[in-house]
Amino acid sequence: MAQACPAEFELVDQRNASRTRTSVSSDRITALPASFIRGGTSKGVFLRREDLPRDVADWKPILLGILGSPDPQYGRQLDGMGGGVSSLSKVCVVGAASEEHRKQGIDVGIRDDAIDVSGNCGNLSSMIGPYALDEGMIDNLKGKQKRTVRAFNTNTQKIIDATFPVTEDGLPKLNIPQTSVAGVPRTASEILLDFVDPAGARTGKLLPTGSPIDRPGDSYDSSPLVAISCVDATNPTVFVRAADLRSQIRLQGYLCGEQPDLDIGTEVLEALRQNGARKMGLDPQAQAQPKIAILSAPAERDDADVVVHALSMGVLHKAVPMTLGLCLGVAANAEGTIAHEIVQEARAGRAKRARTDLVKIRHPGGTVDVGAEFGEDGKVKSARVVRTGRIMMKGTVYW
Repeated sequence: MAQACPAEFELVDQRNASRTRTSVSSDRITALPASFIRGGTSKGVFLRREDLPRDVADWKPILLGILGSPDPQYGRQLDGMGGGVSSLSKVCVVGAASEEHRKQGIDVGIRDDAIDVSGNCGNLSSMIGPYALDEGMIDNLKGKQKRTVRAFNTNTQKIIDATFPVTEDGLPKLNIPQTSVAGVPRTASEILLDFVDPAGARTGKLLPTGSPIDRPGDSYDSSPLVAISCVDATNPTVFVRAADLRSQIRLQGYLCGEQPDLDIGTEVLEALRQNGARKMGLDPQAQAQPKIAILSAPAERDDADVVVHALSMGVLHKAVPMTLGLCLGVAANAEGTIAHEIVQEARAGRAKRARTDLVKIRHPGGTVDVGAEFGEDGKVKSARVVRTGRIMMKGTVYW
């Protein structure tokens, strides 16, 4: 079951907005100002917090209507702005910073009307700053070449800094051919995302179970007998080694979408994900969090450090959810985890590899480099990645 991944943000460094909006004053809304934006390998609808009802409980029919959910028969969301897969079915709600940080974000079902409050979208986080500048939610700072906008993710209670080029007038300049992102056909301006203190986004701990690897039989013996690593950085994730899965499923058939391997693999991986959720103290029925990812060693001549096949809402992702990629980058530097073991094995097999703090991750759509900075005390100070983005449309969205 695929779901969208909306998130609410508050701008930490906002000043008086240069534009004004009419606040919601009635319980009945049929249209809202909105922007349609690509961030990294995701697309979503961006809304201003002040344009939504004050009571978050009233958001559900609005978000479902905007995205075209539920769509139980076709799962395509053709009657809304959603794209039928999790990476193309997202909403970000952005508001000015306040003394009381609201912890609110919503996952919206595609085939059903599920609403889930958790997590973060790493790809769309890259466009919070440019959107805020474009909307006049923060003042333009003229005469600069780059701007860093700090946002507070109300889902995870974490800070995210985004640095991107700006024009002489201080507006986002996103069309410079500086870098590319696997899965996006054109080059664009570099947006540097820095997730500050990303550990324990949902559970309060980098290793929620207290161990880098949980072995079969530790608990919940009804789950498949496969070792997992439960890591919580930017978003909680369950990691499993591909070699261990081969005793449970025909992995190549599963990855190629062949039946009955696809159904069997989905059942096994969901059981492992739910097992990890229980171990982390999370709701095993909430598909948004934690996610699960299959890790394997790269091919002999591949310069990647690790290969990942990630699942989002129970469906194989065509690339890698960015928060999961960041979590993997952190996990690769956390001694004893499955990710750390695979990366160390891959690097040990290479001759005279240049030392780097970046972890190169290969996914079905290409590669991405992610970085993690650890303090002397072993705590994660930040996780970084480069994205691109584009504001594709702004106007009115109907629900």
